[in-house]
Amino acid sequence: MPRRGRSRPLSAAEKFDRLIALMARLRAPGGCPWDREQTFDSIKPHTLEETYEVLDAIDRRAWPELAEELGDYMLQAVFYAQMAAERNLFTIEDALDAINEKLLRRHPHVFGDQSATTSGDVKRIWSEVKAAEKAAQGRELESLLAPVPRALPALVEAQQITARAAQVGFDWESPEQVLDKLREELAEFSEARRNGSHAEIEGELGDLLFVLVNLARFVKVDPEQALRATNAKFRHRFGYIERKLAERGTTPANATIDEMEALWQEAKR
Repeated sequence: MPRRGRSRPLSAAEKFDRLIALMARLRAPGGCPWDREQTFDSIKPHTLEETYEVLDAIDRRAWPELAEELGDYMLQAVFYAQMAAERNLFTIEDALDAINEKLLRRHPHVFGDQSATTSGDVKRIWSEVKAAEKAAQGRELESLLAPVPRALPALVEAQQITARAAQVGFDWESPEQVLDKLREELAEFSEARRNGSHAEIEGELGDLLFVLVNLARFVKVDPEQALRATNAKFRHRFGYIERKLAERGTTPANATIDEMEALWQEAKR
């Protein structure tokens, strides 16, 4: 008897089509009650959660887990597109057309006749193309900061708006100038703590954080990533304290600050 050949592996496009079909089935009559009752607004928190799970997997270099998280992340886009299609707003094909065409338009140095040898050249071309797109659409000139969503986490929003302002020269000239500004803001924060209201203290603390974001930009460090790394380090070291205290039959709530500080120093080693 002739042997049956192995089935051909599905292509990425075929697998993506399958995901689209699965989502449509879940949303269809007789599908999943939970999926059917979701709206654009109810899904938003899940989108944010999936985004941070992707970042966490990258931080931990958990590559198999990252593959799974990216699948969850892609599902969010398909979910939104399915809901939009049901209301005749747009389809997933429209979304794919939009990003493909945008990539072609905004990379004339790759797909066209322009040239770019540095990342600065690329940013300049990107800005020029975006301006031309708005002019072609008859859109009025908007603030340079308008494209940065207000719904972003505050640290990310600060990073993006300061970077955009820097593109037009509204910036310090060196990290040393930013450090001088940081010292100035520290003095103002100390004064607010002594004599200011809660609102003034909050405002000065916000200014401090804002300057730190700028300092991170000058030294080419992602402040969100830097803080996430420090959070992970704190979790590890505090976990060490908890484990060691448990070995002694106690807990952080019942330990002295000196005991915990000694264990903290051990964890650092």
